[in-house]
Amino acid sequence: MADPVATAPLRPCSPLVRCGQLPRSLPVFRCDLLVVGSGIAGLTAALTAAEEGLHVMVLCKGRLDETNTRYAQGGLAAAIGPGDHPKFHAGDTIQVGGGLSETDVVEAITADAPGAVEWLLGLGMRVDRDETGSVALSREGGHKIARILHCDGTATGLEIQRVLEVAARSHPRIDLFEQTTVVDLLKDAEGRVGGVAAIGNGSGSERPVLYESAAVVLASGGGGQIYRETTNPELATGDGLAMAWRAGAELQDLEFVQFHPTTLYLAGAARFLISEVVRGAGARLIDRHGRRFMPEIHPDAELAPRDVVSRSIFRRMIEIGDTHVYLDLSAVPDAPRRFPSLARIARVFGIDIGREPLPVRPAVHYFIGGVACDLRGRTSLEGLWAIGECGSNGFHGANRMGSNSLLEGLVQGRLAGRDIAGRDLSRPRRFLLPAPGRAPEDHGAALNLADMTYSLKSLMWRQAGIVRDGDGLRDAVERISAWEGYLARLGPFSRAGVEIVNMVQVARLIAWCALAREESRGAHFRADFPDSKPGLRVHSRVRQADGVAEITTRPVASPAPVPPPSASRPA
Repeated sequence: MADPVATAPLRPCSPLVRCGQLPRSLPVFRCDLLVVGSGIAGLTAALTAAEEGLHVMVLCKGRLDETNTRYAQGGLAAAIGPGDHPKFHAGDTIQVGGGLSETDVVEAITADAPGAVEWLLGLGMRVDRDETGSVALSREGGHKIARILHCDGTATGLEIQRVLEVAARSHPRIDLFEQTTVVDLLKDAEGRVGGVAAIGNGSGSERPVLYESAAVVLASGGGGQIYRETTNPELATGDGLAMAWRAGAELQDLEFVQFHPTTLYLAGAARFLISEVVRGAGARLIDRHGRRFMPEIHPDAELAPRDVVSRSIFRRMIEIGDTHVYLDLSAVPDAPRRFPSLARIARVFGIDIGREPLPVRPAVHYFIGGVACDLRGRTSLEGLWAIGECGSNGFHGANRMGSNSLLEGLVQGRLAGRDIAGRDLSRPRRFLLPAPGRAPEDHGAALNLADMTYSLKSLMWRQAGIVRDGDGLRDAVERISAWEGYLARLGPFSRAGVEIVNMVQVARLIAWCALAREESRGAHFRADFPDSKPGLRVHSRVRQADGVAEITTRPVASPAPVPPPSASRPA
């Protein structure tokens, strides 16, 4: 571990300090394994561990299907087609990863992909097939060959969520707790994570509850809602990252936030993601003058890596003074039939995708950074695993390739479930209850949480977005630090109060890590440092202990040869 790159006095405040109830008065639920999150990573880990004999509880903030997985449209990447091989899949992943991909992790996940897909198909997942009955495969940005399997064109995530939910609801060793907001991790006397404190127990109650377990898996996704423009559902508020941060876990590569290039941009409409599968089928990006601009920027044109396409759109919007560009599907044969979900949504807003271009712009889509973990999800804290988007194991490097996120969650969920089931979980526990909380004091001032949320989202979009610079990031850190200070004193102990604490704390870390990385690499672009630096081919790590937070760096443990530079990187 290198010397600290940056340090700051910081002791993040837990929402539990405003609970106002004695811990020993709270009900306690016990199990072998707690899984926080119900997307592809969480439910796969739960099913795998339950099949090995563990009693599993799954906690989720909303309904079981309110996940990023449900909204994933692109598909699932796996080298299962003729002429393809996991080594080719690994090579493409590393090529896009900006020099930070962990080769061992990439090779392991891509090698396990075909088997993981077979497991999903065995659960009953439907996939699109060609006229011969073989799995139909498409191509997305960064992939040199068609290897993306999908369902109903762009409804892949919905189908995966359905299959996993049916299996989880019917499993005798899995208990599901919906409408349960996890507040913080709990540790035993030896510092091992041994449970969580939460609001609710699946019955709609607002009462605090404790859940005790031998192991905890964070599979709570990312935090796209920290930004004004995002494809993520409303529940994606960085909860797992914030809880791990407060518990003292190391977090990694938080400056790398991926923007999806093409989301539907209409006043009043949710930022509906338009998958890369559509561009892979021949859709083209044009400006309001009808001019196509991607071929002059990158040899792969619309199928260039996501960071290149997003910055290209951003630059073109600035050049022509517009709020968006357009995605033209007129060259896609029978587009409404090929992409029925997209056609249906567009039709609601009066657009015929076969004849009229769609207004699009980039939006936050995926957190590449997360809780530092290994291939199996093991973190720096004993008893805690982090998987899927919530974790960061080096698979994506500095820039995620399309349809690799569902794959990572699937493979890592299976590995984590097996890893936990293979451990001795029967040792005596000395459970450490949280410190007694206090009821919020009446200071004569009240926080408008909606206003704070909007201010945070707007600040992060402006100053820690697609293009960043030192002045903007420095100002963001200072402002968010002030907000965190009075939020700790005035914030309510409620579901909304917990969410805004998590969002503010994670936002501060993103801006701080982005300020510390004085280069451009992958999804992180600094206008004041537009080039990559060989000496910064390292992972960033951030942790806090004893009132001090520090950013350090860690070399890539299993580096691949340095990839050639991408074509023109638009500022």
